Amino acid sequence: QVQLVESGGGLVQAGGSLKLSCAASGRTFSAYAMGWFRQAPGKEREFVATTTRSGTIYYADSVKGRFTISRDNAKNTVYLSMNNLKPEDTAVYYCAAAKAWTLKLQDYDYWGQGTQVTVSS
Repeated sequence: QVQLVESGGGLVQAGGSLKLSCAASGRTFSAYAMGWFRQAPGKEREFVATTTRSGTIYYADSVKGRFTISRDNAKNTVYLSMNNLKPEDTAVYYCAAAKAWTLKLQDYDYWGQGTQVTVSS
């Protein structure tokens, strides 16, 4: 069992930056692939970024070059640094853990409660 708690969301102007954190419980954090997803009002939850257990990273095209995912296995934490934010980045951001690396939302085993990111124009 893994429990995930996100933090770091908030209100920011377009062009600004935020850094999200996701703290995981348990001693097997390094065994999981970690992902960030987001869900905007009225839309389906979508993939944002993921890092495998070994640190290989993938991004959605919409955030490539602006967002950076990283993990600190010693701190059981995964981060999402977001720069040059746009109003269309407004969403609830979720972190998730998967026993096997995947880009598919439905294959992630554990989810956090989400943190709101609002980007004003």
